[in-house]
Amino acid sequence: MARAPARVRDAGEHRVERVSQDTTRQAARRGTREALEEKEQEQQSGGGLYGSQIDASHLVGAAIAELVGTFILVFGGTAVAVGAILSRPTAGPAYDSLAVALAFGLALAAVVAAIGHVSGAHVNPAVTVGMAAAGKFPWNYTPIYIGAQLVGAVLAALATWLTFGDLARSEAKLAATYPAQGVGDLQAFLIEILITFILVFVVMAVATDDRAPAAIAPIAVGFALAVGVFIAGPVTGGSVNPARSLGPMLVAGDLTSVWLYILGPIIGGVLGALLYQRFLAQTEAPA
Repeated sequence: MARAPARVRDAGEHRVERVSQDTTRQAARRGTREALEEKEQEQQSGGGLYGSQIDASHLVGAAIAELVGTFILVFGGTAVAVGAILSRPTAGPAYDSLAVALAFGLALAAVVAAIGHVSGAHVNPAVTVGMAAAGKFPWNYTPIYIGAQLVGAVLAALATWLTFGDLARSEAKLAATYPAQGVGDLQAFLIEILITFILVFVVMAVATDDRAPAAIAPIAVGFALAVGVFIAGPVTGGSVNPARSLGPMLVAGDLTSVWLYILGPIIGGVLGALLYQRFLAQTEAPA
C-alpha cells in the first residue's frame, strides 16, 4: 500500500495536535470554571467560621443556635450585672465590675465552643454585619441571624427579670447600657466603635484565617469581649453588641441613647472586619 505524501501526513498530525491543544484548553477552562463555582458556592454558604457550613438546608438550625447562644450570652452577663447593681452577695462579697466583664467573656467563650461549628457563633449583629461586609457571610442570611439574636436577647432580659424580680427592672433596668453620668452620646458612640472594632478584629483573626489554631478561638474571642467590657463598662456599660443592649432596653421600657448602641457597634464591627480582610488575611501559607 502506498504511503501518504509527507505533506498530507504533516497536515494530519497538525490537526491532531491542534485538536489535542483545544481539548486541553477546554478542560482547563472547565476546571477553572468549576473551581470558581465551588469557591462562589462556599462563599455563598457562609462556610468557614469556626468550621460552620451555613446554607439553606442548615439555616433553621443555625438560626436556633444563634437564638440560644445570644440568650446564654446576654442572660449570663446581665444577670451578673443586675446582681452587682442590686448589691446581691455571691459566695461572700458582692458582685463588682470585674465579675461583670468576666461573666460576659466566659459566657461568650462557652457559646463559641458550643455552637461555633453550627452557626459560626456570631451572637451579635455587629459580628454578622461585619462578616457580611468582609464577604465572609451571605447578606441574604443577615436579617435572619439578626432577628434570631434579638429574640434571644429579649428572652434573656425576661429571664434576668424572672431571676431577680421587679427590682431588676425598676432599679437595675435589667442591666441595659446607658452612658454614665457626665458622658455625652458622641463620646459613648466613639467608645462603642472602638471596643467593637477590637472584638470583631479578633473574631476575624481566629475564625476566618487558616493560620490561626482553631482551639484558641473561644478563649481569644471571650477575652476580647472581656477587654471591651473592662474598658467601656464604667463609661458606656460596655455593650459591644446591639442585641445585648436592645433586648434589656425593650423589656425595661427605656430606649435612652439606643441609636449609639446600634450604630456604634455595627460601624466598629465593619471596620474591624474590613481591616483584617483587606490587609492581614491569608487563606494559604506562603510557599
